[in-house]
Amino acid sequence: MSRIFKPISDIRKEKRRAKILTRTRIVVAVVLCILLFYVLVSYSGHWLVRDDSFEHVNWVVVLDGQSGDLERSDYAAKLVREGKADSVLILGRRVFRDKNNADFYAEDMEEVGGVDPSRIYIYRHDDPSTIEEAVSVIPWFKRRAPKDTVLLLTAAPATRRAAFLFNTLSGGHPAFITVDLHDWRYNAKTWIFEREARKNWLREWAAILNAKWDLLGVDTLLVSDRPVRFPERWENAVSSKTNVTPPPLSQLVSIKKAIASQDSTVKEIQTEAQQESMPLPDSL
Repeated sequence: MSRIFKPISDIRKEKRRAKILTRTRIVVAVVLCILLFYVLVSYSGHWLVRDDSFEHVNWVVVLDGQSGDLERSDYAAKLVREGKADSVLILGRRVFRDKNNADFYAEDMEEVGGVDPSRIYIYRHDDPSTIEEAVSVIPWFKRRAPKDTVLLLTAAPATRRAAFLFNTLSGGHPAFITVDLHDWRYNAKTWIFEREARKNWLREWAAILNAKWDLLGVDTLLVSDRPVRFPERWENAVSSKTNVTPPPLSQLVSIKKAIASQDSTVKEIQTEAQQESMPLPDSL
């Protein structure tokens, strides 16, 4: 009988071994999933950022959308001062009826950054997205500097998408590169632990998929595909604003006369109020 039936102790040992083996497999699978998740998350965060190296570029393009710290403008001004860039093209959207971000950026770059206004170009637009900015600017670059290398300044997680859009539409002429400005809003190493960085990560992955969809079947953008709009030189814009016709002298009033007229108006109002508050005399 011992040859037909195994001892109960052996059966229990086999069940115990099977449980241990099953639990070991589960633990190994969980550990592998965690490692795979970490690798994918870490890689996906770094993949969004394209940081190209360069020695010198002829053009720096400051895309709109920077924070109030103007980190892109400061970086562009630094490159010009160090002789690593020749000219800066600033793109800006209209924020009020007659106010544009490009004017604010250019004025700050001249006054705070110390950049010669003859090196600054501004491009005022109402383009709602990066691809529209590319479609607007590329024809001008293809006509002016088709063999140059152009540096695009945008948010860190948007660098790969911006380079993809501009280089696809330009056909590599000119060639567009990007850099990581190390903005506090996105760190490729620790993005998963910061709320704003997680929002930027999710937004950029959705934007990349949308950009891939938009460029399906789209080839190089030729100069003749769209009317070429020429950016304006900032020094010309400043000179046109300063050459304002002054008002005629007959309309100018000195400060003393203005204060005196206000004082006399106030006195008249006070006198009228006192007269209205005085009681009427009794009729006899």
